[in-house]
Amino acid sequence: MSWHSQYRSSKFRHVFGKPASKENCYDSVPITHSVQDNHFCAVNPCFIAVVTECSCGGAFFVIPLNQTGKLDPHYPRVCGHGGNVLDIKWNPFNDFEIASCSEDTTIKIWDIPKQLLTKNLTACKKELMGHTRRVGLVEWHPTAANILFSSGYDFKVMVWNLDTKESVIMSPVRTITCHQGVILSMSFNTNGSLLATTCKDRKLRILDPRAGAVLQETSCTGHRANKVLFLGNLNKLLSTGTSQWNNRQLAVWDQDNLSQPLFEMDLDGSSGVLFPFYDADTNMLYVVGKGDGNIRYYEVSANKPHLSYLTEYRSHSPQKGMGVMPKRGLDVTSCEIFRFYKLITSKGLIEPISMIVPRRSESYQEDIYPPTAGGRPSLTAQQWLCGMNKGPVMVSLRPCSELLSPQPLLPETPPSISMAPSKQTDKVVVEDGRRAFSRLEEKVPRQGAAEHRLEEKTPRLTNGFDMECPPPKTENELLQMFYRQQEEIRRLRELLTQREVQAKQLELEVQNSRMGSQRF
Repeated sequence: MSWHSQYRSSKFRHVFGKPASKENCYDSVPITHSVQDNHFCAVNPCFIAVVTECSCGGAFFVIPLNQTGKLDPHYPRVCGHGGNVLDIKWNPFNDFEIASCSEDTTIKIWDIPKQLLTKNLTACKKELMGHTRRVGLVEWHPTAANILFSSGYDFKVMVWNLDTKESVIMSPVRTITCHQGVILSMSFNTNGSLLATTCKDRKLRILDPRAGAVLQETSCTGHRANKVLFLGNLNKLLSTGTSQWNNRQLAVWDQDNLSQPLFEMDLDGSSGVLFPFYDADTNMLYVVGKGDGNIRYYEVSANKPHLSYLTEYRSHSPQKGMGVMPKRGLDVTSCEIFRFYKLITSKGLIEPISMIVPRRSESYQEDIYPPTAGGRPSLTAQQWLCGMNKGPVMVSLRPCSELLSPQPLLPETPPSISMAPSKQTDKVVVEDGRRAFSRLEEKVPRQGAAEHRLEEKTPRLTNGFDMECPPPKTENELLQMFYRQQEEIRRLRELLTQREVQAKQLELEVQNSRMGSQRF
C-alpha cells in the first residue's frame, strides 16, 4: 500500500462524490456481461449509451439523459452488428452521432434521431470495413472533424476519414502496423498530434498518428502498462498496470523519454483493471478499478511527486464500467467538476455520481471552471490529414459566455429544421435530477430557480432576434433551443395554473366576506 501525506493545501482537498437518488438513476438496464476491459458506456449532454445483452448479434441502448427511472423491457435498441458490441464513443462535435465496433470486424457510425426511438435502429449511416479480426476500440480525434481511429485484434490501428459520401468505406487512410499484440488502449494529446497506445506486450508507445511512426517506446520491464492517458499540457503520460509483484500500479512518464517512469505508486493487490480519467481543467486524476466500488482521486502536478492523493469515493456496489459527462454538460451552480455514470451489472443500474467542490457561495466559481474544450472542431479532416495541428476551441462554462478561441474556418451547414426563433428567457432544464447547461458556442441565458425574481432586461431585437441570444447556426443548437422553449412553455403553463387557483381562492374569500357582512 502507498503512503499518503496527511496535510496538503489544495482547493480540491475536500472534493466529495455525491451519488444520485434512486429516482434519478437508470434502473432495469440489461448491461452487457462481456469480459472486455472497456467502459461499455458513453455519455454526452443529450444521451447516455450503454452496451446491452442481445440474443442475436450486438446492440446498445441510447437513452435520453432526462429519461431516468425504470427502463421499459421493450425499449428500442441500436442493433445492426452481427457480433457483440465491444466499444462505443460519441462524436465530440455532434451529440447525435455515435461510433460502435464489434466482434464482427466492422465499425458502424449511427445517426441518432432527434425524437425518441420507437423501434430498433438497424440502418447505420456509415460502415467501415478494413479489420480482419474483431475490433476492440474506437476513438474520435479530439480537434479534427470526422477523423476516427480504431484498433483490432489483428494488431492494427486504422485511421478513417468519414468526410466522404460513401456509406461503406473499405479502406482507411492510414494503417499503423507497429504493434506486436492486441492494443489495449489509445489516448491523444491535447491537439491530436500524438497518439499513445498500450499493447498486450505491456509496452507503452507514442506514435505519429499521420505517419504511423513510433516516436517513443518503453524499455522498462518493471511496469506492465494496461491503460494510458496524456496528462493535458504537462508533457507527461500516466499509465495504469501491474508491477513485477503483480500489484496494481500507477506510473507517470515523460513523453519525451520513456526509458524509465518518473514516478510509480503501488495501490493494492487486486486483479481488476484500473481505468484512469484525467480532468485537464482542474489537473485532477480519477482512478476507477473494474470490480471495485471506490473511486480514488489525485491532484497532478508537473513537479515531484507528480501525484498527490486527495481522497476517495467509496461504495459497496462494484462497477462494470464507467461513463463520463463532458464538461459542457455539468451543473456549475452546484460546483460539479466531474460526473461519472457507474454501471452496476448485478442490479441492472446506472448510477450518476457527481464530484463536487464544497462552496458556500451560489455564484459562478471562476477558479474551478477555467476555459475548457467546446463542442466545435478546430480543423477539418482534410486539414488534419495535410499536416495541420491546432488546439481545441475553448469555451467558458460561465452562463452567457462566448467562445474564447477564434471561430474555426469550417463550412457551415444550415439547419434542416425550420423553426421561428423566439426570445429566450431564463429557465431551468432538468437532466437526471440536476440543472444542466448547454456549453455550445451560442450564448445561453443564465438558468435560475423559479422562486427567485429575475432581473428585468431590455432586449435588443434585430429582425425579431434577441441580440443577447443570437439565432442557432447548427441543427444541434436548433434542437437545444427547441428543448429550452418547450421547458419554458411547460413552466409558464404551471405558473398560469397556479395563478388561476389563486384567483379562485381569492374570489371565494371575497364571497364569504360579503355573506358575513350581510348577516350583520
